[in-house]
Amino acid sequence: MDATRYLQAPIEADLEEKMVFLAGPRQVGKTTLAQHVLAAADEGIYLNWDNRDDRREISQARWPGGRALVVLDELHKWRGWKGWLKGEYDKHRDHLRFLVTGSARMDVYRRGGDSLQGRYHHYRLHPFSYREALHEKSAPLEPGRELPIPGRGSRGTVDELLRFGGFPEPFLAQSPRGLRRWQKERLERFFREDVRDLEGVRDLASMQILADLLPERVASPLSLNALREDLGVSHRAVTHWVEVLERLYFVFRVRPFDGRQVRSLRKMPKAYLWDGSLVPADGPRFENLIALHLLKLVHYLEDVEGYRTALHYLRDRSGREVDFLVTMDGRPWFAVEAKLSEARIDPALTYFRDRLKIPWVFQVVLESGRDFVQDGVRCLPAHRFLGALV
Repeated sequence: MDATRYLQAPIEADLEEKMVFLAGPRQVGKTTLAQHVLAAADEGIYLNWDNRDDRREISQARWPGGRALVVLDELHKWRGWKGWLKGEYDKHRDHLRFLVTGSARMDVYRRGGDSLQGRYHHYRLHPFSYREALHEKSAPLEPGRELPIPGRGSRGTVDELLRFGGFPEPFLAQSPRGLRRWQKERLERFFREDVRDLEGVRDLASMQILADLLPERVASPLSLNALREDLGVSHRAVTHWVEVLERLYFVFRVRPFDGRQVRSLRKMPKAYLWDGSLVPADGPRFENLIALHLLKLVHYLEDVEGYRTALHYLRDRSGREVDFLVTMDGRPWFAVEAKLSEARIDPALTYFRDRLKIPWVFQVVLESGRDFVQDGVRCLPAHRFLGALV
């Protein structure tokens, strides 16, 4: 597989103007990507806050003398990193470029009052998608326009992503035993180093039970009240824990689209996992795979191109539901229903298409080789649909 990740070129271009912050799930390849960017630079240095010698270099601000790239890994673990980095960047911005990588903790500072505002670009690195697994460049997407569906595709690659997930180590190894060991070790470090050290969660055991419950609830509306009852804790506690798991890239929630033309549900998001290989049932695992690809598309268009895109699902009070809706500037762009087998066109697709004036509507099927249009809905195999994304 080509070692160049899909964000490397945009990051290298942005480093010429500002700092770059690179966030994403544990073991998604942030450090490897940063080191590839560093290798392409004329001069630079890599420093990891977890290393004692590197920590000393960082705190004493010992930088290369000339024009160079400084990669700071896990810097968010230093309580005063934000103010310190602002001072160093303002002082050395004429000759130093800064690439800062770390966990979702960096996202927290992106939302509120930010003293670094205007000094950096923020990227979210995703696991391998279908196109990355085939080491193909992203399709020439035009937001708001029809997706460039390719003529051919690889069903085997979809099956591999479903079985092993898109995180680089288990996907490249293609070993069921290796996947099980990787999952176990990753989750242990996730709770020991990320949740405990960064978020200070006291009842870590109950939060781990919550994480164990979530794979069974993927693709269904996530009831915090039901989780509260299962765990025997307060609503406030379970709300906080889900927010922590979302900040640290364990889970992401897709919220219902609030459209005036339909009696939409305004609450009850659906939950999906960044590591889809943890989802046990075939249907939810396939839906999780589609969700990951659509979220990657949305984040790419936001982080790289600056568009206002979002991922939702559709459900009204009568129970009609469509798995996903991607919006552009708050308006429907395209809708997607994920199915294991073709069966028939889901009538909810045509209902919401007509009510919300959705330009393009897809039924994406795993167990089908046909590509056809019926009642204005395009039904096509997953490997062809995913080939149109990032």
